Amino acid sequence: MARRFKLRPLPGEQASDSESPKLIDRREFMRHSFNTAAGVITMASLGVVGFASLLMGQADSDGGDSSVRFWVPTGTEDSAWYGDRHLEAMTYQSFVDEAAQSSTGMAGASGVWSGLPVNVIYVPHSENALSPPVEGSPRFQFADGYNESGAYVGSGFEIDEDPQYEALSIHDNMIIIFSRCPHLCCIPGWQLVTNDFTSDQWVPGGSDSGGNKLFCICHSSRFDPTVIEKNMNRNRNNGEDFRFIGIKRTGGPAPVGMPLIPFVVNGDIIEALDDFKDWYTYCD
Repeated sequence: MARRFKLRPLPGEQASDSESPKLIDRREFMRHSFNTAAGVITMASLGVVGFASLLMGQADSDGGDSSVRFWVPTGTEDSAWYGDRHLEAMTYQSFVDEAAQSSTGMAGASGVWSGLPVNVIYVPHSENALSPPVEGSPRFQFADGYNESGAYVGSGFEIDEDPQYEALSIHDNMIIIFSRCPHLCCIPGWQLVTNDFTSDQWVPGGSDSGGNKLFCICHSSRFDPTVIEKNMNRNRNNGEDFRFIGIKRTGGPAPVGMPLIPFVVNGDIIEALDDFKDWYTYCD
């Protein structure tokens, strides 16, 4: 059963479709999304309808379901902790076990959910939330969000204060992130490369310092998966702006952060929910 709890503020801060396709296999997903031949992760252009709707999976037969599955990028089979689990359904216990090997207690993995690239991040929030925020003791944090022009958009606190975002309330020490960089729609990864941004370190406040950032290998955009904010992006198909709850962009050319995806833990299986399909339309 999902556990819900309030988050500590940052220091110093005051549609279903019966024609939906089934879960796609590795070759098909490579054709549609990941291109790692040169060590770069990108996604081909699918169009908003094809991307945000037609790739939403079916919850019935032939492998199409709501499970989030491990995605092992080519070349990381021996380095990623989940390297031998490609397309296996993600289990909650596997993240708990991996986090126990980390000095910060965090664990993350690249995944695919009904054709969409995601990152799943485990943070020892419940263990650290009631203690002072200090380096090395990660927890989820709420922050104010500002668009690329610097205008205030909203607060991450809305995740608990606005009923329309109830499905996103933090639970089980975990979040799921829709992982297409708002810069040029590449796919940031979790510790798939080694640098100062991806090291197993954590500092409070949502700055660009410290490690454990989602890092885009294409153009070096960075995102702090422990900082939850409200922000704004644009549907590239119709030009309409939309507001979303997501994680904070901390550096690089990306203008804003990336959206969250609601989920449940069903038994031990992590299953994503399709409540906010319109949030995934900023890449065409």
